[in-house]
Amino acid sequence: MEEKKLDLNSIIGFILIFGILIWIIYQNQPSEAKIAAEKAKKEQVKKQEKVNQVVVNLNPVAPLTIVAGDSTQLANAQKTLGGFAYSASLPSAKVSFTTIENEVLKLKIANKGGFIVEASLKNFEKFKKGSGQLVELIKDNNSDLNIQFLTADNRTLNTKNLYFEPTLSKVGTDQILSMKLKAGDNEFLEYKYILKPNDYMVGFDLRSQGLNKVLNIAKPLDLEWNFKSYRNEKSVSYENRYAEVHFEYEEGKTDYVGQGNDKVESPIKVNYIAFKQHFFTSILLTDKPFETSKLKSDNLVLDETIDTTFTKQFKANVPLAFTNGEIDYKMKWYFGPSDYKTLKKYDKNLEKIIPLGWGIFGWINIFIFIPLFGFLSSYIAYGIAIIIFTILIKIAMSPITYKSFLSQAKMKVLRPEITELGEKFKKDPMKKQQETMKLYNKAGVNPMAGCIPALIQIPFMYASFQFFPSAFELRQKGFLWADDLSSFDQIFKLPFHIPLYGDHVSLFPILASIAIFFYMKMTSGDQQMAAPQQEGMPDMAKMMKIMIYVSPIMMLIFFNSYGAGLSLYNFISNLITIGIMFVIKNYIVDSDKIHAQIQENKLKEPKKQGKFQQRLQVAMEQAEAQKAKNKK
Repeated sequence: MEEKKLDLNSIIGFILIFGILIWIIYQNQPSEAKIAAEKAKKEQVKKQEKVNQVVVNLNPVAPLTIVAGDSTQLANAQKTLGGFAYSASLPSAKVSFTTIENEVLKLKIANKGGFIVEASLKNFEKFKKGSGQLVELIKDNNSDLNIQFLTADNRTLNTKNLYFEPTLSKVGTDQILSMKLKAGDNEFLEYKYILKPNDYMVGFDLRSQGLNKVLNIAKPLDLEWNFKSYRNEKSVSYENRYAEVHFEYEEGKTDYVGQGNDKVESPIKVNYIAFKQHFFTSILLTDKPFETSKLKSDNLVLDETIDTTFTKQFKANVPLAFTNGEIDYKMKWYFGPSDYKTLKKYDKNLEKIIPLGWGIFGWINIFIFIPLFGFLSSYIAYGIAIIIFTILIKIAMSPITYKSFLSQAKMKVLRPEITELGEKFKKDPMKKQQETMKLYNKAGVNPMAGCIPALIQIPFMYASFQFFPSAFELRQKGFLWADDLSSFDQIFKLPFHIPLYGDHVSLFPILASIAIFFYMKMTSGDQQMAAPQQEGMPDMAKMMKIMIYVSPIMMLIFFNSYGAGLSLYNFISNLITIGIMFVIKNYIVDSDKIHAQIQENKLKEPKKQGKFQQRLQVAMEQAEAQKAKNKK
């Protein structure tokens, strides 16, 4: 009996995939030294923050409240705040807040600093459905907005330390909150918040009036936005993987700041800055682009068993340019879900922050996966929609699967003759290769025909790895034992943590691993029988036997903390592929007919070789001639 061998292209593909997975996992695991260094750095930062807090509390630039009619306090405030001592003399110069809300969003704005100190999403719960805890993007001082400016008398002031005067009004159905930092009755810096009904987008006009003689207008103001993103999902490490700073710049280009620590980008002509979490995002948009910017991201999850409250620390610095001695920017805030359809309806290119993949992978998601899954899920439950979605994709890909299997079957029929050529020209590999190519051409068989269909399927596989983790609609949607298809489907909590695997057992990854094991078991024999013996190559059969077990284990480890929706898709996908292969193998492809067809092709005049085959043939002949010449 012939020894079964593995197709070289398949083994190379498996080895590359295996190597890439190992590399990714290795690269994402910080060393103990790095963890210790980062923890030390964080502790040092905390100490410095405490010192800074003490300094701020003692600093005379801290916000002052003046008792009405107290000329001494007013004089002292003027020494510190200059013209803006006026704002400290108003009744609004106190710790107070104004709340505006609609059907989906609730905002709380502070007098001190004039910025949003609470932003709650009224229709979404954190961690799990029924938790009773609303998603709060901003709370407990995790975010602040500050403008640092230089006054005409050379004082450096920060708006976050000064008091704004609030005025709430309503125009039609729109709520309008004006926050004014005053240097006089008609001299002020204004933040105007405009909240429309049932909308996640908040208008934010930032302008000055009458300050051209109060401020030093020789250089732009410095706006700084700090944001510490709260954990909102079941897995902090999984959520952190998708927490990033995204931005649009130079008329439509989009990019993001990388993962890790001290990651910085400095784009120019910026249209929006998005502090994106996994399923929610906070975005600052501007109608007049920021000429320059500095965007920074720091990872706060060094140990997922300890760092469970925050995911990332984001920071943005942008200049606000003066126009005719005043500041005038029409901006907007977005506080809402990172949902492709929701973001796209604003027609601001915001949907580009959803990581759907680049090039063809993104096109597959945008033009096939999103519309198809959106249609299915609008009529049926999400778990069933994933199953039907997978069935439709696999049926559409079945002709490609058939082509691949048919190529394997043809190669399998030719295997005895190829083996014979190998024995005949054992000592002359070049001659053996030439005769093998002639045999392929004479029999009408293309050895690459099986690779091309497999390559066509790769973009769809990669697209699914981008689509399911980004599908907001799966968040907190249950199916069978999984209570949240966007997170892992834990069936058992481990009393310990396993490196790379986690502290829980998910069932869908186990089922997907079993399915891929049987799929590889089913197809490996045909692939080995189809592949000719490669001179000087290692025992591919043994390597394939190893890969049959390694690949499912890798899938089990890799998917254990991934969303259940992706694992369900892969489980159903492999089951369907097994079924399709079984039908093709037993009811469609007839080895006897293929053998007869090949024998018939041999009697015909060989097909004209393609240009690539011709060049390859010429190269081999030249090499053979050179070899003969060297022997002489």
